[in-house]
Amino acid sequence: MVERLGRIGASLTRFTLRWVPDAWVVAVLLSLLVWLLAVLVGGAAPWTGDVAAPACAESAACGAFDAWSAGIWKLLPLTAQFALALVAAQAVATAGPIWRAMDALARLPDPERPRQAIILMALFSAGTAWANWAVNLVMCATFAPMVAARSPRVDFRLLVATAYLGLGAIWHAGLSGSAPLIIATPENFLVKQGVIAAPVPIAETILSPFNLAYVLLMVAVMTLGAAALHPPAGAAEPLDPEQARALVTPPEPTRAAPGAGFAAILDHSRLVSLLVGGAVLAHLGLRFAREGSAGWDINGYNAAFLGLGLVLHDSPRSFLSACERGARNAWGVIVQFPLYAGIFGLLTMTGLGAALTASLQRGGDAATFPAVVYALSAAVNYLVPSGGSQWVLEAPAILRAGEALGIPPAVITLAFSYGDMSTNLVQPFWAIPLLSVTGVRFGAIMGYCLLLFLLCAAVTLVAVLAMPHLLLHT
Repeated sequence: MVERLGRIGASLTRFTLRWVPDAWVVAVLLSLLVWLLAVLVGGAAPWTGDVAAPACAESAACGAFDAWSAGIWKLLPLTAQFALALVAAQAVATAGPIWRAMDALARLPDPERPRQAIILMALFSAGTAWANWAVNLVMCATFAPMVAARSPRVDFRLLVATAYLGLGAIWHAGLSGSAPLIIATPENFLVKQGVIAAPVPIAETILSPFNLAYVLLMVAVMTLGAAALHPPAGAAEPLDPEQARALVTPPEPTRAAPGAGFAAILDHSRLVSLLVGGAVLAHLGLRFAREGSAGWDINGYNAAFLGLGLVLHDSPRSFLSACERGARNAWGVIVQFPLYAGIFGLLTMTGLGAALTASLQRGGDAATFPAVVYALSAAVNYLVPSGGSQWVLEAPAILRAGEALGIPPAVITLAFSYGDMSTNLVQPFWAIPLLSVTGVRFGAIMGYCLLLFLLCAAVTLVAVLAMPHLLLHT
């Protein structure tokens, strides 16, 4: 079955690589589509309307160009917050103590029992994804070769597929989930535009009993599922031990050269990093003491990883080098978010948002709407892999439709989050860092990924169908 699904997966991968363009180009095409829908469905003037922006925004009567141009700069604070999140996550993931801890973990499985290595990889991927999706990307790409070097009988294709599991089954239900963090942040764009009345704290989303139970169930099911997929010894394809060891390179400590000047001494001083990192973490601790779980929004998330990055690195030079590498990963957020902000303007400043909301209401009732949101988000995620971008795109319509059906924003946010991440398992976009480090083609792991996706989708569909019965009457 794995081989058959592998062939299907390889075909799907070839289709994706051939026909699905770069994420920025997808954002441009979606902008044009939504512009057209704003005119044809939302009744907006193609260019400018009778009332100019921003006055037209309150009555959703803007022309399409006015709505788009008024929207493109609306999300600059959010853009900066997400860019910093990527930079800070890279700094934490590449710190020396983290690498040494991963090396110690990789030695735990019995080399003669490859399923132990798969279980360890699944738990590691799930744990890091729940903590931070960007940390997960970097750390799993480093950890998979470490495990392969210590467990020479483990099937490397399945090991890499299991390393990708956290991005497809856990991350958006975790502490770095884009939608729950955005909706929890004071004065977020949804509050400013009147889509929701007030921020929704993570106690109602990420830390809710339902979501925590979902995460634990998903970790258990996906870990056991991945372990069960390990082929027998004769069919396994382990990584060559020499190749595995070549992929495992410890970080080099940074020290000032003998006789270096005062500036170099400061650049390599651990005390400087500890002072600043300690101050940032103390600020976060004070926020938690005053606000409780409400202190964990995008700003709290960034403070935590910025502070940890400073404390874990042995010098400002090492920390800044890691941040420079992280900044290379942030450019996609910086150039995509203005386009999605323009789409948000078209959805909220013309009649299109109300038309889509009415259409979604007709597509389900209070009992089935979370499942509708899950399916819609899973499908859109294949074209828009960024969870933050997708939330900007979908949130106005699905939250308003949910409100009309009597469904709280927290429930809609969780259903969206589960759908947004699920199709990552069959979408190569977020696997690129993992694949580039391990040297594995996405087509080679797609058989396993498809099976894990089907397992994840089955469990999650049951969960979202149970949501109305468990959450709307409590």
